[in-house]
Amino acid sequence: MQLNARYPQLFTWPALVLYTAFFILPSLGGIVYAFTDWSSYSDEVNFVGLKNFRKLFSVDENYFAYFWNTFIFTGVTIVLKTVFGLALALLLDKGVKSFVNFYRALIYVPVVLPMLVVGLIFRSILHPSHGLLNVTLRAVGLDVLTQHWLTDPHLALFSVMVIDTWKGVGYIMVILLAGLQTIPKEYYEAAEVDGAGALARFRFITLPMLMPAIMVVTVLNVLYGLRVFDIVYATTNGGPGYASEVAQTGIFKAFSEGQYGLGTALSSVLFVILLFVGYGVIRLLERPPARV
Repeated sequence: MQLNARYPQLFTWPALVLYTAFFILPSLGGIVYAFTDWSSYSDEVNFVGLKNFRKLFSVDENYFAYFWNTFIFTGVTIVLKTVFGLALALLLDKGVKSFVNFYRALIYVPVVLPMLVVGLIFRSILHPSHGLLNVTLRAVGLDVLTQHWLTDPHLALFSVMVIDTWKGVGYIMVILLAGLQTIPKEYYEAAEVDGAGALARFRFITLPMLMPAIMVVTVLNVLYGLRVFDIVYATTNGGPGYASEVAQTGIFKAFSEGQYGLGTALSSVLFVILLFVGYGVIRLLERPPARV
């Protein structure tokens, strides 16, 4: 009996030990080093208090742009992925009857492509002089629409967000489509009998019953958006200037330059933001819908 009571712990403790050794302890160590001047330029590590954090939030530095761009990227991609993902899910759930599985697979293909490959492909497509997009626009007489998509400070971050949406919308679509298929069809039939139109059925049946799936994709998008790195690094490397820098590229560059204390301070701030934003999003979406 005693062995049966301890049986689940035989599986829990090894995983907990590994998690503590490879995540908890390094994370705590990173927080400690955030208060030091640890760098590759000196063999000594000295305690400097809040110096690194003051530098991060100083108006004379550009680190604030990292967080601002991260928040913009997260907010815009959440809206784009959710809206387009829901539209595609509704279309493939009810609207398109033939070759549904083919369309689903086709939309999901970008999700499985490596991010580096996607970045290199779109760097070629969006090249200002010989990229496919601008060449096509010139060929049809729309030269006025040609832009420096990845090198214009006003367009670089927006272009990266569009690329990321294209790649990730299929994943969101699959989750929302699964949620749609769990809604009993009897609800829609009863609503049609009562004379409810398509918009009313979507507002009072589809949307409320899809909220658990929307909560899942929102949390996933928030956590991904705040930690985004690869698509930015593969397309613009944070440029031009600081136009598309995000928190993770800032951490990467700080460590690449040997400023380990500053890099750990930046990662610690990002960790706190992730913790509070993730918790806030979950609590917000868990609230019961208002009565109509």
